[in-house]
Amino acid sequence: SINPSRGSITLRGRNINSMKIKAFAREVAFLTQHHECSGDLSVKELVEYGRYSHRAWWKGGSKEDKDIVEWALVKTRMNAFADRMVGTLSGGEQQRAWIAMSLAQKPNLFILDEPTTYLDICNQLEILELLKNLNREESITVIMVLHDINQAARFSDELVMLENGKVFASGNPSEIMNEENLRAVFRVETEISYDVDSKKPIFY
Repeated sequence: SINPSRGSITLRGRNINSMKIKAFAREVAFLTQHHECSGDLSVKELVEYGRYSHRAWWKGGSKEDKDIVEWALVKTRMNAFADRMVGTLSGGEQQRAWIAMSLAQKPNLFILDEPTTYLDICNQLEILELLKNLNREESITVIMVLHDINQAARFSDELVMLENGKVFASGNPSEIMNEENLRAVFRVETEISYDVDSKKPIFY
């Protein structure tokens, strides 16, 4: 683990640097921007790695492990791809497979670093809808790094806007995503309208 240069990071009141790796992995799933695995690994085998933190070293997979792996595959609509090699999947399918692996950890908190990078717009929206549904249906707290302003406003309940590594503003998208803040942080001029149904801001 990497110790912060200042302050501390706590989870449920406990410093995360004092937690054992497996205990932390049972609480938090983290999906990086870049991920690699063996090209001859099947989707199901990849997802099974998500159960590692729940297993004792002397035991194999239990029925509960198998049921959770199947649940994660179904939840991400990857059950039909279970026997496919990860290397043969499209970009959007691969991302869903990695999300399924993270889900198999059964985390309370899911952190993703730019989960839509390298995906076309259709797959970007599909992944963000999937994450939104996981938040709503499974009560998983989702924290994402996003650089697309409209996607951040559309899919987030709360936003944190950063400038030079410091919090510039935080709160409801409708409160903090405005022309003044975008001008101050990103040095851009925008026009704003609001979605008829969600009332979320849309920038042009």
